[in-house]
Amino acid sequence: MFTGIIEETATINSVNYNNNSAILNICANKVLQNTKIGDSISVNGVCLTVTDINSNNFTAFASYETLNLTTLGSLKKGSLVNLERALSLSDRLGGHIVSGHVDAIGSLDGKIQHNAAYELIFCAPKEQMKQIVKKGSVCIDGISLTVADINKDKFSVAVIPHTLESTTLKTLNIGDKVNIETDIISKYVEKYLLSNDNNSNITMDLLERNGFL
Repeated sequence: MFTGIIEETATINSVNYNNNSAILNICANKVLQNTKIGDSISVNGVCLTVTDINSNNFTAFASYETLNLTTLGSLKKGSLVNLERALSLSDRLGGHIVSGHVDAIGSLDGKIQHNAAYELIFCAPKEQMKQIVKKGSVCIDGISLTVADINKDKFSVAVIPHTLESTTLKTLNIGDKVNIETDIISKYVEKYLLSNDNNSNITMDLLERNGFL
């Protein structure tokens, strides 16, 4: 599990594709501290297992499914990525609970500057939009962000200068693809509401009237 609080941005040293899979070698610094083979590191929001580690880089394997369901398949030498080590039980949960299992690929649709901050607008598939709520949490390329507004197939997030400069958000251009992971709590709520096996009186209208949506 992760928190969506990026520890550092790093560059891809090499990507070796083989039989619809890939071996990524990533230059890093902070996330290598106390990290060992077998540990998990979030790379642009994707949970990967460290298979090799050196003083200034680590290696991870990306399967066929990972390459097809996330943006990792488009990474190349020199690409900038967000990194976060797996959550320790003694850590503060500064963002929100992030699994590192990407739900969908979205894209940047707009960027509006508000003084030093920015409002970023993203397009997302219909299935994921049902799980995104105003003032709720969403993970974009591994970054924990708060949803500012929603409009059909789009949602926006407000980004402070520190987050912009400390992550890959500063490099995003209109149309660029991003990894989206919705809040795990919203998934359970949706699953419960859509289940035919319960007789609950809980409805989407009830949740909205009581401030949950």
